[in-house]
Amino acid sequence: MRNPDYDAGRAEPHVHAEHATLRVVPARYPWRLVGALFALFIIAGIVQSVATNPRWEWNVFAQWFFDPAILSGLGKTLLLTLFGTLFGSVLGTGLALARLSKSWLLKTLAWAYIWLFRSLPLLLVLIILYNFSYLYDSLSLGIPFTSLVFFTHSTTDLLDQFSVAVLGLSLVQAAYTAEIIRGGIAGVDPGQHEAAAALGLPPHRRTFRIILPQALRAILPTGFNEVISLAKGTSIVYVLSMPELFYTVQVIYNRTQQVIPLLMVASIWYLLITTVLSVLQHYVERYFSRGVVRQVRPARFPFFRRAVPNAEGES
Repeated sequence: MRNPDYDAGRAEPHVHAEHATLRVVPARYPWRLVGALFALFIIAGIVQSVATNPRWEWNVFAQWFFDPAILSGLGKTLLLTLFGTLFGSVLGTGLALARLSKSWLLKTLAWAYIWLFRSLPLLLVLIILYNFSYLYDSLSLGIPFTSLVFFTHSTTDLLDQFSVAVLGLSLVQAAYTAEIIRGGIAGVDPGQHEAAAALGLPPHRRTFRIILPQALRAILPTGFNEVISLAKGTSIVYVLSMPELFYTVQVIYNRTQQVIPLLMVASIWYLLITTVLSVLQHYVERYFSRGVVRQVRPARFPFFRRAVPNAEGES
């Protein structure tokens, strides 16, 4: 009786020889090439138009780009973005946890806050806060409906332009941040909550060690989009006559009548701010995706790879 394993072994060289004659033909995508060439054609036309049109006044752009007044306005824009993100995230986290609590009072208060500040335009909030001293001559701390007062302070010198801008941006940002965080936490598998409780972990350790690390993967992309929107939204505080980037540019071009080049100065600085935030978002998301994505994609920004050593799962 013949051994089938022996026959299979004898047939292997013949099979390999047949496979060796096969030629792999890569798939062709002609329309993809056509689309890429068309896109390059459009981009080349735009670059030529912008670079060769003297009305863009690139020499004026270069003159003002690093001007001390512009850099001072840029610094205030960055500070507004930083403080708005920080205070908005802290307040938004508290509101999100209140929305998820079992207390109907906390749920109602948090919902009312989010409903109010998501309904009001940021411009309107800033103007109301700027005129706060007209509504109230002083702020006091005491027991309501009694004459007992522990502390009082005049509102005339309480809120300056910068304080109003930070407060308005933070209050509005907190409403959106709260919904982002609530959605991220609610998106975690309920089984994770049950497993954490079964391990006997106290509630605060369940939240910070089990639930939040998983929720962050859903929170971060939308959260960074809000931060980028906030960085651009700081331009609206020009209504307070605060010398941030956009207001500074306005003051200069109203004096020099060089509108387009100065608007391009502001545009490029906003592009740089959002680019840096996008790079930061990329690496933060990579860091928190460790253990979930089996094969980490190559870094989009190799220049910054050494700055974030843990972004690729390195120890």
